[in-house]
Amino acid sequence: MTQVLCVAGARPNFMKIAPVMAALAETGIAAQLLHTGQHYDAAMSDSFFADLGIPRPDHHLEVGSASHAVQTAEVMRRFEPVLESVQPQAVLVVGDVNSTIACALVAAKRGVRVIHVEAGLRSYDRSMPEEINRVLTDQISDLLFTTEKSALANLQREGIDPVRVEFVGNVMIDTLHRNLARAVPGSLTLGTALPQYAVLTLHRPSNVDDPATLAALLDTVGAINRSLPMVVPLHPRTRGNIEKFGLTAKLDGLHILPPVGYLEMLGLMRDAKLVLTDSGGIQEETTALGVPCLTLRDNTERPITIAEGTNTLVGPDPAAIQAAFGEVMANGGKSGRIPEYWDGRAAMRIAHTLKGWLPMQKGTRAV
Repeated sequence: MTQVLCVAGARPNFMKIAPVMAALAETGIAAQLLHTGQHYDAAMSDSFFADLGIPRPDHHLEVGSASHAVQTAEVMRRFEPVLESVQPQAVLVVGDVNSTIACALVAAKRGVRVIHVEAGLRSYDRSMPEEINRVLTDQISDLLFTTEKSALANLQREGIDPVRVEFVGNVMIDTLHRNLARAVPGSLTLGTALPQYAVLTLHRPSNVDDPATLAALLDTVGAINRSLPMVVPLHPRTRGNIEKFGLTAKLDGLHILPPVGYLEMLGLMRDAKLVLTDSGGIQEETTALGVPCLTLRDNTERPITIAEGTNTLVGPDPAAIQAAFGEVMANGGKSGRIPEYWDGRAAMRIAHTLKGWLPMQKGTRAV
């Protein structure tokens, strides 16, 4: 009997599900893996399974790209018959992508218990689709695993009983610890040795869907590139918008890369002097690596990376970005410290909890 059906769908999920699957296997919990196909490009999906040693999915929904509503609905439509066939004791979802809320919702309505890994993170910005996904997934989850202690207060404010919540640490950092020695040196990925460089990742709709905002960010990055070479693994969405808005010339002089695999990206970040990003996960990874990070957003759902880590919130404002960049160049930027339980053991804490929790879950929950 399958005890836990684990769900992954998009690139950020793969780094989180890899240590969970390994820990479940190590503790003797029968699990299957379902890939929704939300990220369908081989560079953003298949290579991660190879790099991270994730077992091939038992189920693949092959959903592909679409609007938020269509993609969420299609995941739900294709997930339900798999759930009916497998009949697990629980469905485990990670993070905050469309696949997370879609599969959690189907499971909850079918009376199957839902486990949410990375619960309780909040930006309090409802214009972000991920925030909607986080809030709703937490509301319908039976067991919620958090990455930082502040997440419990967020959940309690939303009426969630603390008895359903457990602080275990950050499974994404488990993956980082496990693979850091295998990270591809930045010079190999670049094909050249740069004494120092910065890395930029950019994909949030608030940054790349508005021509004026995107142009201003690229101008700022171009100015920084004159002092510190800028390496840009370019997200397909961002590349498409740059071309659509006629901004391709603003990439001149930057070190543009296609989407890179996990081990390549880990090496690029580890060897960088500075990382600029609008990614949530990269805020966490740079803190774990001790690399200064400038977050190009007005808010973050990962405040611990600012309070304890190496992250500085600068938003998309060119003056703020330039000022923070100047601080890094002059003084080295924030050094930070490693947050509690970001020690590479989060997934094992989850597995040990489930070992005791699953036998107590008799039958389906009330629906």
